[in-house]
Amino acid sequence: MSRRGAPSAASRRAFLGASLGLAAAVGGALPAQASQTSQETAYRRRIPRGGIGMHLYTMRDALARDFAGTLEQLAGIGYATVGVSGRHGHDADGIRRMLDAAGLRAVLEHIAYPTLTGSGLPRALDDLHTLGARWPVVPSLPGALHTPAGFREAARQFNRIGCASREAGLGPVLFHNHGADHVVVDGTHLYDVLIRETDPELVAFELDVYWAVKGGADPATYFRRHRRRFPALHVKDMAADGGFADVGSGTLDFPAMFAHARVGGVRQWLVEHDTPADPFATARNSYAYLAALRY
Repeated sequence: MSRRGAPSAASRRAFLGASLGLAAAVGGALPAQASQTSQETAYRRRIPRGGIGMHLYTMRDALARDFAGTLEQLAGIGYATVGVSGRHGHDADGIRRMLDAAGLRAVLEHIAYPTLTGSGLPRALDDLHTLGARWPVVPSLPGALHTPAGFREAARQFNRIGCASREAGLGPVLFHNHGADHVVVDGTHLYDVLIRETDPELVAFELDVYWAVKGGADPATYFRRHRRRFPALHVKDMAADGGFADVGSGTLDFPAMFAHARVGGVRQWLVEHDTPADPFATARNSYAYLAALRY
């Protein structure tokens, strides 16, 4: 006779069957749950609000009319930083006062290559300190330098400028690309000359993702291959016809691109549109997209 309260053999078999069924059900659910968790993990990142900026070339017409008021509107939209491109009659001290009043911070300034390679370099670096910015940026190279030898000469100059910038207590000099910088001349990819022949401690890059794609390059590949060399981006979208578009309204796959931004060292995502019909609408649309983006 069995002990009082001990389960019968039939009861034990029923319990075992139910347990095995539950285990199978749970086991079958695990892959789906893992997949969902993986997707959530893959899209958990967001751009820090302090990293969403406006490159002021986009706002040039509005700035020419009302520099201070334009900065105030950008801050009201939510922008935290700006890239300075054109002063519209103001000196560095005046722009800094307007930035401070609006609650914005300059992170870089575009400065012509002849200025940085000539006698204007010390003053340009002093002005960056005044603006509160970190990076001097060469916005383009003269057309005469668009040869392998010309880009090698530019690389030598960039190393010199970057050394001066570091000695002045600033960051490395950055180079801003256009489509023509990604061409191959005599078997040499011009843009890669700058990456290969510059000191990573002295020279980095403000990658314009639109012009990179337009020139046949892949920003994500650059981020992976050249770690921490892209502290700033120009976030510019491409319309279906190849023209410019507000960020998030065009054809560029920003989530896939930005998935590798961290390894590339990206710290600033600066909105740009070369020919906006309404710069403030572009500013609002682009900010809303970047602020909501998950990648």
